[in-house]
Amino acid sequence: MTLETGRMPALALLGALGLAGCAMMERQEATDVEQMLSAAGFQMKYANTPEKLAHLQTLTQMKLVPHTDGDRTRFVYADAKYCKCVFAGDQDAYQRYQQLALQKSIADEQRQAAMMNEDAAMNWGMWGPWGW
Repeated sequence: MTLETGRMPALALLGALGLAGCAMMERQEATDVEQMLSAAGFQMKYANTPEKLAHLQTLTQMKLVPHTDGDRTRFVYADAKYCKCVFAGDQDAYQRYQQLALQKSIADEQRQAAMMNEDAAMNWGMWGPWGW
């Protein structure tokens, strides 16, 4: 086995691990959004028949999309990949969702800033040179 052929399995493994990490992040993001939608008052319905699942797959996936029916606007979030469900809410539920999303964004930014401040406060100089 040459050095080049020895690297191929390692590169394939790294690629697979990277894809698995992305899939886990995507699933966590979907779960976070779906929890906020529920908390905001959106109703969830499962695609519990083949017909419903087929229809669910035709909808815009993992994005909150407005749908107008006469003079009413409904906001719909479809997830055919993970929960195989659809969330629907009215304007009030949408506004509550927007508020929750803003609060989560602010909390995430504050957590990130706190972590950066904690790292900046570390006295790495006491350990001497690292060579990086």
